[in-house]
Amino acid sequence: MNILHMKYAVEVARLGSLSKAAETLIIAQPNISRSIKDLEADLGITIFNRSAKGMVLTPEGEEFINYAQNILKQIDEVERFYKQGSFVKQKFSVSVPRSHYISEAFASFTGSLSDAPAEIFYTETNSQQTINNVLNNDYKLGIIRYADSHDKFFKTMLEEKGICYEMVAEFKYVLLLNSDSPLAKKEEVFFDDLSPFIEVMHADPYVPSMPLAKVAKDELADNTDRKIFIFERSAQFDILSENTQTFMWVSPVSQRILDGYGLVQKKCADNKKKYKDVLIYKDGYRLSELDKSFITSLISSKRKYIV
Repeated sequence: MNILHMKYAVEVARLGSLSKAAETLIIAQPNISRSIKDLEADLGITIFNRSAKGMVLTPEGEEFINYAQNILKQIDEVERFYKQGSFVKQKFSVSVPRSHYISEAFASFTGSLSDAPAEIFYTETNSQQTINNVLNNDYKLGIIRYADSHDKFFKTMLEEKGICYEMVAEFKYVLLLNSDSPLAKKEEVFFDDLSPFIEVMHADPYVPSMPLAKVAKDELADNTDRKIFIFERSAQFDILSENTQTFMWVSPVSQRILDGYGLVQKKCADNKKKYKDVLIYKDGYRLSELDKSFITSLISSKRKYIV
């Protein structure tokens, strides 16, 4: 459909006359008449009834003109935005594990945004969903977390799928506890000390080409028969702050969070497992200035909490 033909039809409908529309548009009347006939032929409808009194819209024509006016208005808005240089929208998206130092980096990053229009997306999920998010172009950046023992599984899969990767951090989990927990008062905590308590845990580990049962055994600690499975990171702090019988394995958190929720974090002498957080993005993707700004905040936040 020719946009100019649509504009001619809207102007004829407004003025009710081919001659008046021709004068307003500074176009020869036969050209407008021919354009409207072409438009009617393309659509398969009659837009105007022609008479000695002028051009009168048919019921189908009224419906068409209503649509045409809305379309032309949107086209005008798009042209105005681009021609005036005001349509400069900042876009950023990242899919990450549930982690305090990453969320703090994101919060710091958002403080550096300019006053220009922006669309910023941040989601916390497991490694499988993050990989899918990046592959499907839903998110430009991702951070995946996995046990060091599964490093080759992930690297092989990422290379096969055409995903670039860079290690962000390597660390051991610490125990997050209610400050009134009996465990918080111990000089040292061992695996056997955890058995009477309730473990709070995220319930969606994932490793490619491995059965979930084996992943759960390798990825998750198995020191207690009582577990609370959660998917929302904010819920973990509420549970831990209200229940002195709970604990959780986490990457290190800030003193501000500990004080705010009445929690403490302690190392476990028996814990030898190491975990990796790895930045991923599709091969060929060129990092934007916003991406680089977030990565700078990420590294800065990591250095504060992970040695």
